[in-house]
This record gives sequence, C-alpha cells and structure tokens, in this order.
Amino acid sequence: MGPGGRVVCVGDVMLDISAALPGPLAMGSDTPAPISFGHGGSAANTAAWLAEQGVPCVFAGRVGDDPFGQDAVAALRSHGVITEVSTDPDTATGICLVLVSPDGERTMVPSAGANATLSAADLGDDLLTASDHLHLSGYTLLNPGSRAAALFALRLAGSVGASVSVDAASAGPILALGAQRFLDWLEPGVLLLANTDELAALTGAGDQDAGLEALVARQLSVVLKRGSAGSVLATAAGRWHSAAEPAEVLDTTGAGDAFAAGLLAALWNGAKLIEALVEGNRLGATAVGRLGGRP
Repeated sequence: MGPGGRVVCVGDVMLDISAALPGPLAMGSDTPAPISFGHGGSAANTAAWLAEQGVPCVFAGRVGDDPFGQDAVAALRSHGVITEVSTDPDTATGICLVLVSPDGERTMVPSAGANATLSAADLGDDLLTASDHLHLSGYTLLNPGSRAAALFALRLAGSVGASVSVDAASAGPILALGAQRFLDWLEPGVLLLANTDELAALTGAGDQDAGLEALVARQLSVVLKRGSAGSVLATAAGRWHSAAEPAEVLDTTGAGDAFAAGLLAALWNGAKLIEALVEGNRLGATAVGRLGGRP
C-alpha cells in the first residue's frame, strides 16, 4: 500500500441516533437525555477519517432509496470520499440507536437495513486493483445477508494482489456466528484489527498473549486495540506495544474506526506497522474527545 493506490472500505453505512445518557437507564420508565442525529457505520466512518487524512479513499456499500441514504452518501462525499454506493428500492437505510453512558462508553442497537442486501454484483470486478488496499468491516461478514459480498471482496483482493485488513467489528455477533467460521474466511497475510472483547470472542482465550498467539499461528498479523492501555501489534516476528495518547473521553463511538484510519493512513504514507500504531492511537484519541463517530 502507498501513494498511487487507494484504500477501499467495504461495508456498513448508517444513520446514528445517539442519546447521551445522564446515568443508568430507568427501565420501564423515562430517562431524559439529549438526542442527536449523525452519520455512522464502521466502514463509512473509517473512510471519512481516511479522507480527512488526505488518503484517496473509496467507500462501497448500500443504502435505501430514502432521504437518509441520500444524506449518507452526500456526507461521505463532503469528506472527500469516493462513493460506490448502490441503492435498494425496497429496504430502508440502516439505522443505529447509540446509547452513550456518562463515562463515554457506547452501547449500540443496530438495524442493518440496506446494509444487509449488499451483493457481489453491487461491488463489481473492477472494485480493486493490485495497488489498492481493501479494508473490510467485519459486520459485512457477520451479517448473513451481506456475507456473499464480503467474501467476494476478499476473493477479489486475493486475485488482484491487493493487501487486506479486516476489522473484527463486534464480539457479540462473532460469538453468535462462531469464531471458527469467521477466522476460516481470512486468508494468511490479512491484517486483523480487534479489541480485547473481540480477541476473546475469536479465540476463547482468557489470556491476551494466548489469544494473540492463536491468531498469529493462523498466519494473521493482529493489531489489538486496548483503549487507554494503547495498542499491540502481534506478528510471527514478535510483539510490540504502543502507548495510548492522553484523551478526555466523551464518546467512544467510532473510536476503533478512527484508529483503523490512522493506522492505514500511516501505512499508505510508507510507515512500518509498528510506526503506524502511533497514528492509530493518535486518531483514536481524537475521536473519543468528540461526540459521534465521524471527523
């Protein structure tokens, strides 16, 4: 990856409806809170952050034939993202309810909508070239409706010789699917990004080092996102740690997506993986200090 190529982000784009909770939910009653509307989706967020870093970036996904979908595409283009977005005439654009607790932690209630109808035909054989890098949202693999499209993108990357990174996305869906199935879809050489919960879901290991060792044994390079504890790179050559950037945490929504963008932007600019961790940490820290998942 480097100047001359593009980063092609394949996956989800959403309308985010966020509630900044003042405290615990009053179950069965009311919990007044400020509510805001924004743009989201893991792959779309990463694309927006990448474009803001000056990296030529394509987002490929699917929206509904509705104002939310039109606005989502316009928002990505406003960041400088090239959009390859198909429209589903029968299914609404994806929507995610985001509950943000006072400590900034977010809990998501997603409705995939048109994201779940993304097909291989929507992507096309000309999506990638050898000089491009594919960044695939794990949500696209985890959702049975879009899985064929995700597998097509991975096969296409392999056939043209494009490099690949995959964001593990979310621990709950990985456990529901089965970690073995998810990992079997990843070819040797893939760069896998995961947080600590996703690492545990993927490996069943209670120990971080054992989990990383299990993934490296599958010939994957792994970047472990640990929030305020920084990040870890694990490859067959060893382990490296990069300290987190100090940050005031307002909202962790999209922090992992921003981290991925910082990492990939550094690689695009010629950095080594261990050097790229620093940029991932930096952009992740920027993201948690603001509300919402976008620049």
